[in-house]
Amino acid sequence: MTEPSIAYVGPNAALLPPPAAKPWWKKIPLAFLIVVVVPTVLTAIYYLLIAAPLYVSESRFVVRQANQQQSSPLGFILQGAGFSTSSFDAYAVHEHALSQEGVTELERSVDLEQALRPRGLDFLTGWPTPANGRSESDKRKALKRFVVVGLDATTGISTLRVKAFDAKTARDINLAMLDSGERLVNRLNDRAMTDTLNDARRNREDATRRLTDVQRRLADYRNREQFVDPTRQASEGSALIGNLMASVAALRAERAQVASQAPNSPQLPTIDARIAAYEQQVASERAKIAGSSNSLASRISDYQALELELELRGKEVVEASSALVSAEQEVRRQKLYLERIVNPNLPDKPTEPRRWLAILTVLVSCLMIYGLGWLIWAGVREHRQL
Repeated sequence: MTEPSIAYVGPNAALLPPPAAKPWWKKIPLAFLIVVVVPTVLTAIYYLLIAAPLYVSESRFVVRQANQQQSSPLGFILQGAGFSTSSFDAYAVHEHALSQEGVTELERSVDLEQALRPRGLDFLTGWPTPANGRSESDKRKALKRFVVVGLDATTGISTLRVKAFDAKTARDINLAMLDSGERLVNRLNDRAMTDTLNDARRNREDATRRLTDVQRRLADYRNREQFVDPTRQASEGSALIGNLMASVAALRAERAQVASQAPNSPQLPTIDARIAAYEQQVASERAKIAGSSNSLASRISDYQALELELELRGKEVVEASSALVSAEQEVRRQKLYLERIVNPNLPDKPTEPRRWLAILTVLVSCLMIYGLGWLIWAGVREHRQL
């Protein structure tokens, strides 16, 4: 006798109604919706419905010296690496354009508050926005979103791009910034010219003052000693002594001749008296030249010292004058100019924002973030299962 068995027989699956299909949006992972769909939709709504159109005015300029000389081999290397004298000068203009001083100078020509005021429903592009306040620093930060200035290190040409909510404002801001850059370059030129030329002029004035002082002391010396050139006077005295000595020699020869022919001649005392007078005159002239504190020899040393100092001071004046002329030429040669290659244009249509490019960029970025997060999460799940 077999034992009875009870088996449960469920409903026939073939007779049951099919399960209801889930809607397609419920099949999308929640993380995908949060990371990819929501940011992309919000970006599309902002750029397609809210973002205000922007007009772009562009200009190009170059900062160079009046006589740009060819660079040395080291200059070529630095220029190839993006460093050159003109580049540094252009960077100074770039930094000034968006500095606080540059913004203050810009406000004298353009009403920045009106130019940056948000348009329509776009509360993110203009100034002020919920993210920044109404201070001058916040205004300058907001202006940086509307102004882009760059330098091509190969050509040395700078590009200034200004965005605004209308075409005329964009061009006006661009023109005002170029004018501000030109004024900055002129101030740099004036400062360099003033410093260099003032130093050269001061050196020449000092040299001229020292020369005038020596000339005054030499004039006082001549007035005090009552002769113009003691060296010349000493030369004249030496020449006179030479003539007197020649006369003495002639008289001695004459006396010897007379004494040999007539030893008791009455001419001998006369000749002796003349010889004594000439010798006394020679001694007197020699005493004037040397031999005492009042002689010309002691005075000549002082006079020669003044003459030497006068010559040196004169050379200093000549060198200082030459240095001043060279400084003036160097200043003119190194003078900077801001030359406009392309004047700011008046845009005829808005070119920014690039709406579809921005939406596509956000979409691709969110997809990459989601994919990276999915890979990390898959790795974590696999590690837990092990």
